Amino acid sequence: MKIHSRSLFSLALVSLSLGPAAAQDSEIRRTHDGRPDLQGYWTNSSQTPLIRPEELGEKGFLTEAEAADVEQGWRDRYKTSSQAADPERAPPTDGNADLGYNSFWWDPRSDAVKLDGQYRTSIIVDPANGQIPYIKGDPPQNGLRAQWRARSGVGPYDAHEVRPLGERCLLTFGSGSGPPMLPILYNSNYQIVQTEDYVMILVEMVHDARIIPIDTDHHPINFEKWMGDSIGYWDGDILVVKTLNFHSQQSFRGSSDQLVITERFSLQDEGKIKYAFTLEDPLSYQQPWTGEIAMNRKPPGELMYEYACHEGNYAFHGIMAGARRQELDQAQI
Repeated sequence: MKIHSRSLFSLALVSLSLGPAAAQDSEIRRTHDGRPDLQGYWTNSSQTPLIRPEELGEKGFLTEAEAADVEQGWRDRYKTSSQAADPERAPPTDGNADLGYNSFWWDPRSDAVKLDGQYRTSIIVDPANGQIPYIKGDPPQNGLRAQWRARSGVGPYDAHEVRPLGERCLLTFGSGSGPPMLPILYNSNYQIVQTEDYVMILVEMVHDARIIPIDTDHHPINFEKWMGDSIGYWDGDILVVKTLNFHSQQSFRGSSDQLVITERFSLQDEGKIKYAFTLEDPLSYQQPWTGEIAMNRKPPGELMYEYACHEGNYAFHGIMAGARRQELDQAQI
């Protein structure tokens, strides 16, 4: 049987196009439209700090032995601090009454961030020193709530608007909701649901949900949203999400209303997403800076559960009432 050269060339092209695709399909799960399937339950729980300890300088990675030693130290500290508290103990003498329960209730978070086969010393990977490159060296106070609290005569408990957003049950504590999505004390869990037109990221802590449209434009600048206005697009196999126009009361470590965050979700294998984020803010940072976190798939059958912030946020009434009581006691002295 004769086969024309044009037919052979066509067959070769088909073989080349199918080969890499078939290899990719065997490496990671894909949706029906060929995109990496990010769906499922994930956790970014880790003890690796956002900012690298200064004594480590530009040491970006731990050896396997160093990582094992560090992780064992974290486990030992949790074991010690999770012991039952003495109910007859005296009240604190240093005025620190914030610790309402021992670490039995915390997520042990004993793992170091491991990406590309390397254990990280910090989540920040750029700059090389693992530090946030603040313009003046210290965290700025560009957020609206910080500006309110800086006004003459305004105290930290004068109104609910000056209290942290997590305390008000509006957003997750410590930027767990994101962006950027960072590990927190407990409940560092996420569910991702994905279609051709949207990606939804449900955050366990404080029941936040990010609805990210794909291949659309940002809303007008007067459309402020908690967690900012996010749009996504696919850069090959990487989901890129760009967020701006954050709610005026939201600020990441003193950032301004000029903050732009770009996130990248890269499915490494069936059990891990490489989550990278870059922050740009000309009023707060000397340069853009980048962090990377491993999001690990939760074990089969392990689900997320509803987090009822302050059990209906009744605790917030107690916080404000306690402040009023302190003011009354002070006035009677």
